[in-house]
Amino acid sequence: MLVMVGDNKLRKTVEDEAVAQKQLGVDMAKKLALRIAALKAAGSLADFWPPKTPPERCHELQGADLGKFTVDLKQPYRLIFEPVDEKPPQDRSNEQERWSLITQINLLSIEDTHE
Repeated sequence: MLVMVGDNKLRKTVEDEAVAQKQLGVDMAKKLALRIAALKAAGSLADFWPPKTPPERCHELQGADLGKFTVDLKQPYRLIFEPVDEKPPQDRSNEQERWSLITQINLLSIEDTHE
């Protein structure tokens, strides 16, 4: 999958291990590197189907954040991303097929989505 990062600060964190360790700590920096590698190695988001399956626990957010997805980092933090040029269909009867069409993502942030 093609993984892009629009935010310059997040890009430095993702691309530079020393920056990631300084900002996030050693454990979370390692977890971030693992998640980025898994996302890049995937053919599409469907490689993480079914939703909330360990270890990534990839799933779509709800409510105001519908259309954004998350993968686990170090509890309670998540890596938030959105599909590039993907418009959610009105008919959501086949989510697995929809996930298979998502082959490009844009990383948005690292945050605690439960706050």
